[in-house]
Amino acid sequence: MKTLHLVSLGCAKNLVDSEMMLGSLEQGGYTVVENPADADLLLVNTCGFLQSAVEEAVDEILALAEYKQQDHSKKLIVTGCMVQRYGNELQAELPEVDLFIGIDDEIRILELINGLKNDSSLVLTRPSRFLLSYDSPRRLSTPRFRSYLKITEGCDNCCTYCMIPSIRGDLRSRTVEDLLAEAQSLANAGLSELTLIAQDLTAYGDDLGSHINLPGLLLSLLQKTDIPWLRLLYLYPVSISKELLQLMADQPRIVPYLDIPFQHVSDAVLKRMNRRYGRDDLDSMVNQIRHYLPDCALRTTMLVGFPGETEQDFEELLTCLEHWQLDHVGVFPYEDEEGSIAAGLSRKISAEEKQIRYQRVMELQAGISRKKLEQYVGRVESVLVEGVSRETDLLLEGRTRFQAPDIDGCVYINEGTANPGDIVQVHITEAHIYDLVGSIQE
Repeated sequence: MKTLHLVSLGCAKNLVDSEMMLGSLEQGGYTVVENPADADLLLVNTCGFLQSAVEEAVDEILALAEYKQQDHSKKLIVTGCMVQRYGNELQAELPEVDLFIGIDDEIRILELINGLKNDSSLVLTRPSRFLLSYDSPRRLSTPRFRSYLKITEGCDNCCTYCMIPSIRGDLRSRTVEDLLAEAQSLANAGLSELTLIAQDLTAYGDDLGSHINLPGLLLSLLQKTDIPWLRLLYLYPVSISKELLQLMADQPRIVPYLDIPFQHVSDAVLKRMNRRYGRDDLDSMVNQIRHYLPDCALRTTMLVGFPGETEQDFEELLTCLEHWQLDHVGVFPYEDEEGSIAAGLSRKISAEEKQIRYQRVMELQAGISRKKLEQYVGRVESVLVEGVSRETDLLLEGRTRFQAPDIDGCVYINEGTANPGDIVQVHITEAHIYDLVGSIQE
């Protein structure tokens, strides 16, 4: 029996790539093991979006290389965005790795491993043009009742701080028919929640013709599958249409949750980021979403300390967060990324000041988040049960429609029984900063 240990880093989009490789390797006779010491094949699928992610990936690679040192028969394989971004540099700096595989060639991982010689190898196709299809092998690594559906590859937005277009290539959308085939296969396996992901969901179909768009895809998924919850992650702010919001209002199976990375609110900072909107556009968008979907949970991310961000720009960000009262906010101190336009911008912010601004946003949002969650106390909400709590095996753990997997808080269920994947009615009795507590209604 051939054994495999996988470390998948980065976002959910990367996780789908890992699942594709798992599917290929399992077809080739590999079995997944939890302990790297028991694995013949050590595989790291890397993220290369941020320098911190690159450092994390290198640490993981070196940690797995220790197992190879103890047993030279093991093979160490590295794939993903970091390979696509750095390629030859990695091969020179990490001789412990037997094979580096770029994004486009991950689908051939079994073939490449079978043809592996003794020397370190690099297989890298540039620019990236690969596009997943429903018949690509895939083995889910998420719980059996939820999955991600990656609807596009690449990105055309070209924000000045972001390396994704140079790593993943231009926008490429999968056809509606291809996505439907995959969604139907997942639905037949008993899926409770399907999360649509892309670098920018709202760009779906821009490369396929004017009649193909996100609302049309969602309508097809609603008509051709019976998946109870459809969730949308990563939408570009000014591309959210009234058509999409009306569809969400009309169709309760599309959960009232939108993940929309704002990145900032100051017109001057957004212009330097090459984002195609300003503060007034964001204000209008938030109001429009709440008009169509009064209960919609809004998640965003903010970059603080971008080159040229003044104290006034930062105070404007705090003012907007206080005014908008968003449900979930992720905050990141800006860091220069090698090769990005923003790395060459002047008026850098000190590391100390970036940390101060980061803490101020986090403190403000903690209070807002607690207040937002308190509105659920006393209500009965649909909750997707994930299983036994990670905190204590005396409780079940699940999520409302307003909480996305792996990134938001959860609901701790202290009364009642249910199975993972069940959607149950829970009476919410407590609210904390990020989590809720409740009991199942019999």
